[in-house]
Amino acid sequence: MQMRIKVLLVLAIFAALLSFTKFSHCESTTWATPDQYIHACYSDLPALFDERAMADNTWPYSSKTNAVEYPVITGLVMYATSFVSHSPISYFNFNAFLLALLFIAVVLIVRRIKPEFAYLVAVAPAMIASLYINWDLWAIATMMLAIYWFDRKAYLNSSVALAISISTKFLPIFLLLPILFILWRQNQIKELLKFAVTTTLVWLAINLPFVLTTPTGWWRFYKLNLERQDDWGSIWLALSQLGVGLTNLNYLALLLLLIGLVSFAIFLFELKNTPTLASVSFIVLAIVMVASKVYSPQYVLWLTPLAVIALTNKKDLHAFWIWQVAETIYHVAIWQHLALVTGAHFGLQQGEYATITLIRIAATLYLVFTLIKRALQAGNTQGSLLDLLFEASKPYP
Repeated sequence: MQMRIKVLLVLAIFAALLSFTKFSHCESTTWATPDQYIHACYSDLPALFDERAMADNTWPYSSKTNAVEYPVITGLVMYATSFVSHSPISYFNFNAFLLALLFIAVVLIVRRIKPEFAYLVAVAPAMIASLYINWDLWAIATMMLAIYWFDRKAYLNSSVALAISISTKFLPIFLLLPILFILWRQNQIKELLKFAVTTTLVWLAINLPFVLTTPTGWWRFYKLNLERQDDWGSIWLALSQLGVGLTNLNYLALLLLLIGLVSFAIFLFELKNTPTLASVSFIVLAIVMVASKVYSPQYVLWLTPLAVIALTNKKDLHAFWIWQVAETIYHVAIWQHLALVTGAHFGLQQGEYATITLIRIAATLYLVFTLIKRALQAGNTQGSLLDLLFEASKPYP
């Protein structure tokens, strides 16, 4: 049953205000440490206002050592909003207002894609807890538009929106895998090439001015990600904290990612009918985030709307809520662990934090497997690749 748009808007507005209330405590203490972790109201918005010289309206990519560590559209948002702010508090409030509008827009886009489940985005506790941590919703909104337009065969609009999203945060680039598969499966090779070329050209048009004028500052985001070690929220840090020492982390993370993406490709080839982009986007980004060397608390903002548009049956709602509960527990856990390591007299110990990280990952995988199982049970399989991989070894009669 579809929820009326007015009711959905009220839910979304209430969720945005509730999230702002959660973060507003830190304004009274100007985000002091460890208080901002104890009260789970840390935000990159005020932190980077001073640390990246937004207070001085400095061009975000001019510094060779202190450039903004995000793709260029995020940097431009940070820069533009600094001109209407005079302090970390006003900077946070103005950016939070824009993020609230983007959150409402995401809810409405989800309603267009999956009207019967759109309310879940507005009531998901992990989503509400994380709205104002970072600028991710700028990229999430354009990513959701790209998915919406793609499934309605507005490929030009979709490719432009995807390029903008990739230029805001890099994660949506992995959606090219299911996009190209879907177009290839539909024998739309011309559209496949046009989509790939358009996305590339728009991305280059956005990024080249920065590459040519401030190459070191532009490259900093990519350099930091290539050099990143096991970081907060990742399976790699959790294993390390539990005493499992691993070397060659970059290779291991890449190997796990490749295994996950190959498994995803096998799943796609198993489907007799061509899937929609909405139905598989959650699976591919969840795989990427499980294999990643970092899982920032705001990453749940990406996965929640994707999980909602992937749902096809009310029987799978239990998996969604198990995952949301695990994400909410993790949201509390990371801040309490950071409180402890930054000087609080209480908090979450290393082993407990690592265990909760692994529980969150397990819940994510459970939702992924639930969605895959539902697709395979829907009579939508042709058995091609699994026959090739597993049936070919059987002896002939």
